[in-house]
Amino acid sequence: MKALTKLLTAAALFAVSTASAQHTVKQVWATDSVLAIPESVYADGKILYVALIDGKPWDHDGKGGIARLSADGKIMNDSWITGLNSPKGMAKHNNTLYVADMDEVVAIDIKKGVVSKKTKISGAEWLNDVTTDTKGIVYVTDSKNGKVFKVEGDNSTLYLDNLKGINGIKYVSGNLYIVTGDGVYKADAAKTVSKLAVLEHGGDGIEPVGNGDFIVSAWQGYMYYVQANGTKTTILDTEKAGKQTADIGYDAKTRTIYVPTFFGKSVVAYRLEK
Repeated sequence: MKALTKLLTAAALFAVSTASAQHTVKQVWATDSVLAIPESVYADGKILYVALIDGKPWDHDGKGGIARLSADGKIMNDSWITGLNSPKGMAKHNNTLYVADMDEVVAIDIKKGVVSKKTKISGAEWLNDVTTDTKGIVYVTDSKNGKVFKVEGDNSTLYLDNLKGINGIKYVSGNLYIVTGDGVYKADAAKTVSKLAVLEHGGDGIEPVGNGDFIVSAWQGYMYYVQANGTKTTILDTEKAGKQTADIGYDAKTRTIYVPTFFGKSVVAYRLEK
């Protein structure tokens, strides 16, 4: 009986290992190194929105903006939106693109290509990533203070606190999935926070694959495939090559990951393969 138990355990471990090993990425294209410090990519079908810092990462300098690329890597407009400070994570609801920009959440009218509103977040300093729920409520992370703020209309309130090194955030099926300095966390509707996976190099962006799993990036040059059970596989390592992997975008239909390389001044597309 003990021998059978050991055999079944070994088989289960082998199955998990094999499933994890299947996840790899293959580069599809890369832009030229002409983008002004790309920090984040939001994939919206045939259009990619790229947040450009174009300055120091946490400055109120008015140099930042949003570029528009085609899904095959052509730069359509590298100054679609200008006059931002240090724009980072983005999210979309209906015709509005939301951008985390220092201490403000910037709303952009996509059809008109103009800033429609700026919401100052009281108590925030380093807003980093943003997500929206199905009703259009916005959640934004503050990396400096380890907080998540909830934004409804013109009003913002503190939603979660004490999340050291918080960065990426994504709303999925009633839960918030959050990337911090040490791992991936899940916050349910009751604000109960539980740890999903450990990240040795910290984390930056997070994107749902669509099956309960996630792709997570770490700024230094790592990407991980994180399964719903917390099992983590490294699918990209470009740290030694000096290429950063900041706040990624993902197109679930084409299984394409879009990676902003920050100081590399480019966006690189990878296909997620089985």
